[in-house]
Amino acid sequence: MANASGFFSPSVPSLRRRVQPSIGFYRSEFCFSAKISKRVFCSSTIEGAEKLSPSQSRVPRIVSKGCKLVGCGSAVPSLQISNDDLAKIVETSDEWISVRTGIRNRRVLSGKDSLTALAVEAAKRALEMAQVDPDEVDLVLMCTSTPEDLFGSAPQIQKALGCKKNPLAYDITAACSGFVLGLVSAACHIRGGGFHNVLVIGADALSRYVDWTDRGTCILFGDAAGAVLVQACDSEQDGLFAFDLHSDGDGQRHLNASMKNNETDSTLGSNGSVLDVPQARSSYSCIQMNGKEVFRFAVRCVPQSIESALEKAGLSGSNIDWLLLHQANQRIIDAVATRLEVPPERVISNLAQYGNTSAASIPLALDEAVRSGKVQSGHTIATAGFGAGLTWGSAIVRWG
Repeated sequence: MANASGFFSPSVPSLRRRVQPSIGFYRSEFCFSAKISKRVFCSSTIEGAEKLSPSQSRVPRIVSKGCKLVGCGSAVPSLQISNDDLAKIVETSDEWISVRTGIRNRRVLSGKDSLTALAVEAAKRALEMAQVDPDEVDLVLMCTSTPEDLFGSAPQIQKALGCKKNPLAYDITAACSGFVLGLVSAACHIRGGGFHNVLVIGADALSRYVDWTDRGTCILFGDAAGAVLVQACDSEQDGLFAFDLHSDGDGQRHLNASMKNNETDSTLGSNGSVLDVPQARSSYSCIQMNGKEVFRFAVRCVPQSIESALEKAGLSGSNIDWLLLHQANQRIIDAVATRLEVPPERVISNLAQYGNTSAASIPLALDEAVRSGKVQSGHTIATAGFGAGLTWGSAIVRWG
């Protein structure tokens, strides 16, 4: 079981105390694993900072650079599949699906679509909102578990955007937690690597790995892409206050799409193998999920993670403007909001129209909320992703 936690911003209004950096160990217990694990964390206590300007303070600052979210965009396939459409394929109904999940429609890639094209479209819209030229992008992070190339899709996105300076581009594979990990990775590149403009894209096409005869999974997933531009700024403008990240491989048995080998009788395997080399065509199985266990995991671990991130940021649930969770199941969203005492009017959800779009769900919902005027510059958002791995994590961010 692995985990990580972080505290970034000394600029949160409620954190005006003297900086006393510390590194320590403490023990924690999470979810499926009953094992006790040690966690290394960096944190700070700040007192009386209002009495000293940054230049006057005798205590070294934890960070010299901040980062902020300045642009977002999204894209979805044109093909829409409703609950009534699914009822023609498997034994189900609109009422059965909507009551248990909150989902009514989902978008699915058709033969003429590609996930890379969706990611490029979402990225272009994020750059347009941020008024940043593609040549100003220093890094492209493609958060996906369904790339269209075994070696990753990020370089193809970089090329399609027309980034002439050949910025670094790579994939992050963490399923439904991928976008949150991408945000934290972007911050680390900015703070520790001197990057200025980082594109974080969440995009997945889980419909390609769905068993359309299994009503337990085929009703849940849709395809989409969403993107956010994370930009370097002065530490006083920092917009990523704290984060909390975890993984527990013991829970992989509850949600996976594992590699399988299909044997062949031919002299040569599908990859031209001969002699004693296994003759097999490798592929991934359809998504396998124990819905009850995943639900229990989410409603227990996600609130813990958000509470931990809020504590690091010196905030409480009443201090946030919006709660934005991975859009997996409306019951999970409602349960987490209740635990954190966040009223329904401050919860962002577009699950009904798109279903579970994995790494795309958070940036897709954020983009719609920003463009509709719901989320405005300066608003504080508690966001969390969770899913296969098992992985889960949260981040407290400010928009704009």
